[in-house]
Amino acid sequence: MRLLARVILPVGLAIGVLTAATACSDGASPGVTAKATPDTASTSPGTATPPATDTPATAPAALSCETLIPSDTVAALHKQGWAAMKRDFAFGPDALPGGIECLWSDPATASDHGLLYGWAPISGEEAKARQEQLVASGWIREDSDRGVYITADPRASLSKDEDGYGMTYLFGSGWVTVSDTKQGLILIEPRG
Repeated sequence: MRLLARVILPVGLAIGVLTAATACSDGASPGVTAKATPDTASTSPGTATPPATDTPATAPAALSCETLIPSDTVAALHKQGWAAMKRDFAFGPDALPGGIECLWSDPATASDHGLLYGWAPISGEEAKARQEQLVASGWIREDSDRGVYITADPRASLSKDEDGYGMTYLFGSGWVTVSDTKQGLILIEPRG
């Protein structure tokens, strides 16, 4: 029920935040095992990192906005009249081959409300460079056994989940995901 409420209630997501995501995107992925708050999260490179790989993960063959998140979530979003706008998963002008970002919103209403989900394959070297780039621009690093979370400074986040996290990326071994909130990452389940 909590998941349904998360999907059905529009989340405030400013266009400026989405622009920042496109400019500095760095992945987020399912599940959170560390329970640090943004105020206590590490801003240093840390020691717990996912195993580095020079080989990016293979994207599912049918990766789309409808296969990036669970089918019941897609159905709930369509039922409330929302549609997805698909774009490349990119860091600034540099798109990650095989990646996807989807902004779900009501296409009939001009609004800054929406939900963002994204996934992309990424090499270990590229992931490290993007993490450093984000942290240098004020994002907060948090290590966990799931990977490396990089989240927007909560003081600058327009949309936050119940734990105070705004836009968050998760770097895993060979992949990166992104969502407008850290809790949103649990919905990202690429399937073919």
